Amino acid sequence: MHIALLRAVISIPEAHSLKDKRRVIKSLKDRTVNHMNVSVAEVGQQEVWNRAELAFVTVAAEKKVVEKRLSAIMERLESNHDWILMEVGTEFL
Repeated sequence: MHIALLRAVISIPEAHSLKDKRRVIKSLKDRTVNHMNVSVAEVGQQEVWNRAELAFVTVAAEKKVVEKRLSAIMERLESNHDWILMEVGTEFL
């Protein structure tokens, strides 16, 4: 069994309130969970209206599958114009 954690800090320049931020984060979380076999949680900076820290976790029997999912998450984070990817880190547990 292989477990991977990807932590990302994103900046949301168009957010001018917590409500704006939550709309963007909810959309990202919903789309990611619906299209990939991962769990997502906002793990930091909850009260900051223009930044978010997110954790994505996935589990699979093969390391190759876990790595493929992490790559797909990274592509999603890097390709969207609603936010700017500030920091990213991965861990295999």
